[in-house]
Amino acid sequence: MSDNLSFLKKVPLREIWPHEAADFTPWLATEENITLLANAIGMELEVEDVERSVGPYSADIVARDATGGLVIIENQLEKTDHDHLGKCLTYASVLDAKNVVWIAREFTDEHKKAFDWLNDKTGVDVGFFAVRLELWRIDESKPAVRFNVVSHPAEIVKQGHQESTGELSPTRKLQLEWWTAVKNELISSKVISGGQRPRPRYWFDVALGRSGFGLSCIANVPSKKIGIRVYLSARRGGDAALEQLLESKEEIENEIGQKLEWNPNPEATDKVISLTYGADLSRKDKWAEYVTWMVEYIEKFKKTFAPRIKNLDLEIPELAEEED
Repeated sequence: MSDNLSFLKKVPLREIWPHEAADFTPWLATEENITLLANAIGMELEVEDVERSVGPYSADIVARDATGGLVIIENQLEKTDHDHLGKCLTYASVLDAKNVVWIAREFTDEHKKAFDWLNDKTGVDVGFFAVRLELWRIDESKPAVRFNVVSHPAEIVKQGHQESTGELSPTRKLQLEWWTAVKNELISSKVISGGQRPRPRYWFDVALGRSGFGLSCIANVPSKKIGIRVYLSARRGGDAALEQLLESKEEIENEIGQKLEWNPNPEATDKVISLTYGADLSRKDKWAEYVTWMVEYIEKFKKTFAPRIKNLDLEIPELAEEED
């Protein structure tokens, strides 16, 4: 009988992710993998930042839920400790988070009870999720990830259900419709061949052919602006990339035909080069103009920046040895 059966075997987390900051956090921050976590906790997540500075520390992942609320994700590949519990609370208070997700290999009874207590006392204002991370394989198969939620708010808002049933805010409905129109025109104009699915959020990403770099197109409905940003990840040498690209600033702006904003937020860890355009997306009679602008400049940004970014001479910054 046993010859016809296979058995699940638990895999040590560090066999796959030797270093928390260098290996696990970048893995989780990808769209495909953050969706696995999102499905486990019953909400939609979009990564906004990685290793965001919070005083002398840095939050592993900062994300947004479907309502735009901030979500802090703190990673720990070992048994939970007071240090990471304190960080969860510090990041949540400083960044005014709507939800906190603590991922760990094992939760002590005390730390699970602490999250249960927080969920009981904070009500609907803030949600605390304790998620046990596991890896399993069958015989010699590739390991499979499992997120086990061991503590969560009493009432979990199923944001994925909200999207599927149309229970979105007017702004997010507008953003979803807008990005659908933009992507359709990008494909029709052969600027892109596929790419991510349009979603009800303020940005839409277009790849530039190098990990950690891309175009982050924005639709800011309240501010009545659309725009395009070249995103340069600090974890992939964003400072050095910006410095090298600045050497060709005049040439780049001539190719695009516009003056650009170079590093408009110098305090930010990640760097951007941006171009914005006034656009009231509530005026659907103006969408033809807006879509034409967006597609034209996405194409120009791709042609101008993709080859330069591919040829950047970068050393990926060494990550601190500390897990946080």
